[in-house]
Amino acid sequence: MNDAVTDPRFKGRRVQPLTIRLNHWLNVLFIVLMAGSGLEIFAAYPSLGPQGAQYGWYPWQGVAPPAWLTIGGWLAGARHWHFAIAWLLVLNGVIYLAYFFARGEWRRRLFLPVRDARNALRMFGYYLRVLKTPPPPDFYNGLQRFAYSSLVMVVILQVLSGLAIYKPVQLHWLLRLFGGYDAARVVHLLGLVFIAIFVVTHVVLALSHPRELLAMITGGKRG
Repeated sequence: MNDAVTDPRFKGRRVQPLTIRLNHWLNVLFIVLMAGSGLEIFAAYPSLGPQGAQYGWYPWQGVAPPAWLTIGGWLAGARHWHFAIAWLLVLNGVIYLAYFFARGEWRRRLFLPVRDARNALRMFGYYLRVLKTPPPPDFYNGLQRFAYSSLVMVVILQVLSGLAIYKPVQLHWLLRLFGGYDAARVVHLLGLVFIAIFVVTHVVLALSHPRELLAMITGGKRG
C-alpha cells in the first residue's frame, strides 16, 4: 500500500473532510447552473467562428442545444444567471485551493507524475481489460488523481476564457492569449464538453463504488 494512505500527517482526519465535502456538493449545484445558463447563451448564436466566416471543421453550425438543457429562459436572463453563479464558483474554488494546499491535501490528491504516472497507466490498462489486476490500492489511484487534477486546470481555463469573452475590451490582453474572441469561445465550449464527460464518467464510477459515494456524504472513516 502506498505511503499516501498511511501518512501520519493525516492521522485523525476523515477520508473526506467537511470543507472538501461542502465544496464538492456546492460545485455540483454551481456547475449545473453554469452549464445550463451557458448553453442558453450559446443558443443565441449556436455557431462557431465569426459571422460570415464560420469554422468549417464544426459540423453543428446553427444547431441550438435542446431547451431542457438550458437555464435562464432568454439571453439576458441566462447572462444574469451565468455571471452571478460564476463568482460563487470562483469563490468556492479559491476556498478549496486554499484548504487543499494549507492542509496538505495536495499530497494525497494531486497528480504527481513521478509518483502517479505508472499507476495511472496500469489502472487505465485494467479498465480496458488489458491487465487482469489493478495496481495496489491507494487513497486515490493515479488515474483518479490525473482526472481530478485535470478538472481543476480545466475549470481555471474556463474562468479565464469566460472573463476574456465577458470583457473583451477591458481584458484585451487576455483575449489575445486565447487567439481572439471566437477562439476563446471555442475554448470555453470545449471546456464545457470536457466537464460534461468528466461528470458522466464520475457519476458512473461513483455508483459502482457506493462506499466512496457514501464517504463524500458522511466523511468516511478517520485515518
